[in-house]
Amino acid sequence: MAITPATDLGPATGLVCRECGSTRDLGPFYVCEKCFGPLEISYDFGKVTRADIESGPRNIWRYRGLLPVPSTVADTPNTEPGLTRLVRADNLAESLGLQSLWVKDDSGNPTHSFKDRVVAVALAAARELGFKVLACPSTGNLANAVAAAAARAGIRSAVFVPSDLESQKIITTAVYGGTFVTVDGNYDDVNRLASEIAGEQDDWAFVNVNVRPYYAEGSKTLGYEIAEQLGWRLPDQIVVPIASGSQLTKIDKAFQELIELGLVEDKPYRVFGAQAAGCDPVAAAFKAGHDVVRPVKPDTIAKSLAIGNPADGPYVLDVARRTNGAVEDVTDEQVVEGIRLLSRTEGIFGETAGGVTVATLRKLAEAGTLDPSAETVIINSGDGLKTLDAVAPVVAPSANIPPSLEAFRAAGLV
Repeated sequence: MAITPATDLGPATGLVCRECGSTRDLGPFYVCEKCFGPLEISYDFGKVTRADIESGPRNIWRYRGLLPVPSTVADTPNTEPGLTRLVRADNLAESLGLQSLWVKDDSGNPTHSFKDRVVAVALAAARELGFKVLACPSTGNLANAVAAAAARAGIRSAVFVPSDLESQKIITTAVYGGTFVTVDGNYDDVNRLASEIAGEQDDWAFVNVNVRPYYAEGSKTLGYEIAEQLGWRLPDQIVVPIASGSQLTKIDKAFQELIELGLVEDKPYRVFGAQAAGCDPVAAAFKAGHDVVRPVKPDTIAKSLAIGNPADGPYVLDVARRTNGAVEDVTDEQVVEGIRLLSRTEGIFGETAGGVTVATLRKLAEAGTLDPSAETVIINSGDGLKTLDAVAPVVAPSANIPPSLEAFRAAGLV
């Protein structure tokens, strides 16, 4: 596939290597030919104003002038993700000894996770580049998003997931139709298989493989929305879950772009990463002071974060260190308690990734690593209905009684 003069990818002007800085024209490329480093999008934004953005659609396409998508993207069938709520979490803040806390609740997206954002951008770019099939390897949420987005766009999907994935995520992918394959192995095995298939199927856009530079940019919309919803300002600190690490690095990129465009005040902010102890290669590298992230074999209930060889791991380290943040990990038991804590304080039922983030926030606060007086945002990236098995053993009705007032009184529930 090659880009033509008629190709419209908005403000995107080319691809640049994150390692050596080499550039190349836009197209379905994701690895630098000179050093094999990852490629990302370069832009010429021109003048972008708050008014331009605020007058746009009530979804991520209000930021189309900052994304590698066609200028007409809002007019084509898509799931229209984004503009999810930013919840002031006073109850959770009080329980953790924090003064100002917000939850960016991305469970409100069409398939109930932040993956709808990245898939929408990948789909728009892939169609403009001439691909016919939307595909992915996934730990679950991405599979849901790809299958739904392809169905909405009227094209074929092909998704590949580990066979031991949560049953809820298997069902909520299969329901959309398309080609759906479970693979005996972990996510890293599935990802290797997808890379091999991508090399053979020229018209298949694997969103997180051969069109990854475009796909990853969708996570910037989380950063844009947080700033806009805070009244066009940046938070003092933010806690982000780590799977591939791209969500964290792109939120940081969004903040930097907003500063450069003059849309927010330039101010220091701190970025913290959250991992499960059963899959913590980035946290381990951060704590050891290493620049290299050593792959691990995942063993955690937080399967949506179970990527043992995270592509953006080294760049997460760069962001955490540059912003005076940190990367921390929590046990599966702490993850479950994090899910329950967010639910009972704010009425938000997050999936295991959300539990990782809340538990990490708690750990950072208790250790004094995070400033309790600073305005803080955390990301809840998905819906707890997708990971019911994590909390099923520890939650139950308060009582089971016969249908009588006497039985209610006897149960001592008043």
